[in-house]
Amino acid sequence: MDLSPTPNDQALAALRFQSAARDLEHIVRNIAQRYIGQQVPLTWRLLHAIEAEALADLGFASRHDAIMLGLFQRPGDLAYPETDDTVDFGHSNALPAVFAFAVSAYEQAAQTAEQTQRENRRREAVRRTRAWGG
Repeated sequence: MDLSPTPNDQALAALRFQSAARDLEHIVRNIAQRYIGQQVPLTWRLLHAIEAEALADLGFASRHDAIMLGLFQRPGDLAYPETDDTVDFGHSNALPAVFAFAVSAYEQAAQTAEQTQRENRRREAVRRTRAWGG
């Protein structure tokens, strides 16, 4: 009896994983947005709290089976600080999924804020020019 997965089984597993990853990313981004909106900096302690809340999300758990959920759990031997220091991964790109999604949400928010500030400065410069008859 051949128990090796067929290409269709592998494709289905990949689709299920992608669906779960998108679902988890959406959950993490929503959680992170609450803190971003309150201008709470991303600290190690907050990152752990976001991870715990996202992985405990009942909707996420009900939409995906236990094996899939286990793929997003951070291994117990992969320890990160639990301090109020600002998160800094340096040049590492090997992050647990929840951490990566939260960091990405914060980076995107920072870029958006920076772009908004640039646009506001440009508008203000145009407004000042017009005020003097320009």
